[in-house]
Amino acid sequence: MVHLFRTSLGVMALAAAAFGPGGGALAANGPFLAHQALYDLNLVKSRSNSVNSARGRILYNFTGNACEGYTSEFRQVSELDSGEGKVTLSDLRSNSWEDAAGKSYRFKIETRMNEADAGRVDGSAERDGDHINVKLKLPAPKSFTLDGKIVFPTEQIQRIIAAAKEGKSLLELSVYDGSDDGQKVYNTLTVIGQPIPADRATSSDPSTADEHMKSLKRWPVTVSYFDRDAQQKEGEQTPVYAMSFELYENGVSRQLVLDYNDFVISGAMGKFDVKDSKPCN
Repeated sequence: MVHLFRTSLGVMALAAAAFGPGGGALAANGPFLAHQALYDLNLVKSRSNSVNSARGRILYNFTGNACEGYTSEFRQVSELDSGEGKVTLSDLRSNSWEDAAGKSYRFKIETRMNEADAGRVDGSAERDGDHINVKLKLPAPKSFTLDGKIVFPTEQIQRIIAAAKEGKSLLELSVYDGSDDGQKVYNTLTVIGQPIPADRATSSDPSTADEHMKSLKRWPVTVSYFDRDAQQKEGEQTPVYAMSFELYENGVSRQLVLDYNDFVISGAMGKFDVKDSKPCN
């Protein structure tokens, strides 16, 4: 359970969902925002009574454009209290870059639990025809190939927004983001709800109050992540975790909820700052 709470996949996917717009057809609809956002994490409920409290913060920076690609800098610090004085502090830092066409992806991830030595993943992935070539430097040098139908995190969000605009309610994708030891692939099922008009009244946060966001519609989205290896071996259909959020058409999201089966965490946006960005020439 603690592993799921700190998994780089969970937080990186969250970051991608919040701030990882893709290029291609989406780029033609207007520029995406370069910005910084802060989320406050809190426990919503514990289904197994194995978690007494959970809190933390996510700080995210997003920059780039469709010509130069998109860079994400991310940090999550979380504290999980399982009772009887058992408190786990996790610190995750990641830096990733993905080109707008979804062909190249680079990532560095560092995770630390309590006072233990940090675990590090460093690698890159390049799409080549019907397959993807992955090269890892850490945790150990290794090269391998993946199915070319697999997408990277930014392209995942690009496709979700495109599906939402087309009125689709379901989308299945396999995603690689370098999580765990850099060799994990997850199958995802995205459920997209009816669009929410820009003028619909809602609880406010820094995103809804921002002038860049007031005229944009959004969709309620839930993405469930399944262990691809477990499915292939055992036919397992239970998601490792799921996350829900309202996704704006420019790639920003709000009202985040992470469901890790044993417990559920909310992510309320506490700060949202738009940054200057140069246009794509």
